[in-house]
Amino acid sequence: MKFGIIKERKNPPDRRVVFSPDELARIQQLYQGVTVQVESSDIRIFTDDQYSNMGIVVTNDISDCDVFFGVKEIPIENLIPNKSYLFFSHTIKKQPYNRKLLQALLEKNIDFYDHETLVDSHNFRLIGFGKYAGIVGAYNSIRAFGIKFGLFKLPKAETLSGKEALIAHLKRLVLPPLKFVITGTGKVGSGVKEVLDAIKITEVSIENYLTKNYTQPVYTQIDVLDYNKRKDGKIVDCNDFFQNPKEYVSDFERFTKVSDIYLTGHFHANEAPKILTCEMLQAKDCKIKVVADISCDVNGPIACTLRSSTIAEPIYGYLPSENKEVDIFHPAAIVVMAVDNLPCELPKDASEGFGEMFMEHVIPAFFNGDKDGILQRAKITEKEQLTPRFRYLQDYVDGK
Repeated sequence: MKFGIIKERKNPPDRRVVFSPDELARIQQLYQGVTVQVESSDIRIFTDDQYSNMGIVVTNDISDCDVFFGVKEIPIENLIPNKSYLFFSHTIKKQPYNRKLLQALLEKNIDFYDHETLVDSHNFRLIGFGKYAGIVGAYNSIRAFGIKFGLFKLPKAETLSGKEALIAHLKRLVLPPLKFVITGTGKVGSGVKEVLDAIKITEVSIENYLTKNYTQPVYTQIDVLDYNKRKDGKIVDCNDFFQNPKEYVSDFERFTKVSDIYLTGHFHANEAPKILTCEMLQAKDCKIKVVADISCDVNGPIACTLRSSTIAEPIYGYLPSENKEVDIFHPAAIVVMAVDNLPCELPKDASEGFGEMFMEHVIPAFFNGDKDGILQRAKITEKEQLTPRFRYLQDYVDGK
């Protein structure tokens, strides 16, 4: 079996890669009969020489490989027919802008696996960059606060060497007694928590967060039943929320009255209630100054996320009274950070972490007959057809 590591071709350029040189060397050591080739790239966070020095073949032509690994969408003209591919396609939610990509994967008889669809038997995702989005999002939220109020200046995350450098810069700050609220306890939320814990911001209970004043920065991390409530007032469990989201309304307003910085790390289903509404933001007792929408769902659960922002221009102002974008220094503006590709700012850390997860959870499936069904569950296209698990995409493919 031949594995090929693809050069990233999407713009803006993405320096991340699925496997570091060390991980590819491990694959060749652990699995007999596998060879690995890396397509030469001048933008990848790891240089061609770093791969070559680990005994990995680097070449401009990897077309004879069987399975190709990439990070972002691959241009249609670069897809090779009758091969297997793994990358983020951004198609499983029927995103209109990538319909032609899924059509091409079918037309070219490609066996396609999306990184998002690599799940265990309980449908929990096995790999992702979420933790690194959380790490950069936490850093950017504090950077945005410093810019808005002229208290301190932090360099952009993308200019730093990695996670430890981000944390080192944050540790030098003396922050006012801010209150941070995090929605979500998954990988994104864990990344946010890792940074806040590292810089010694104290975690407090929800009750204390809502009722007490502090002389130092604190944070609380909340799950779905902490910021949503049933319309009939019944107290049930998380399963009820996931099964009956229309029976719930947001209960997040109690946090807007005491929070300075809000960081989103939640997963939000289409039918779930909006979390942070225009009405909450317009309320006279709303104290939120910065919203770091790490999840970045435009026109989604966070009313002030009017658009995604970029690594080059990561923040913009939001005027609640008029529900429109304004300069961040407008006196009534809330600062919004809604970069939709945050892990790109930590390409080395993110790539190493991603490759480690891939090695642990996915690569063995190629060599053990896929005994746990990981590849079978993840496969979207096969023999020019959608697999049964993804037949719901047929109308999307057909353009209906």
